[in-house]
Amino acid sequence: MKIQISDKALQWFKDEVGLEPGKKVRFYSQIYGTSPVQEGYALAFTIDNDSRNAVVETVSDGITFFVEDADLWFFNGHDLFVDYNEKSDEVEYDYIKPE
Repeated sequence: MKIQISDKALQWFKDEVGLEPGKKVRFYSQIYGTSPVQEGYALAFTIDNDSRNAVVETVSDGITFFVEDADLWFFNGHDLFVDYNEKSDEVEYDYIKPE
């Protein structure tokens, strides 16, 4: 699995969440949501500077984005692509099955 963050999504995290280099964002599963990869679960994020249990991570402009081992099941073998949706003014997630 890999995580990709678009330039527009990175800018959203900086502007809306106030992230600066050295900060870390953890993506995790939450119940009572919806996603194309897990029925009844959605993806969420939190600022979490303790990435000891990270199994997948990527760094963009000094900001680390990661997933912990306990949440890897959620992705069901898909990579995560995070982009920015201008209409909703939010980040959106795309799950891509590697070939």
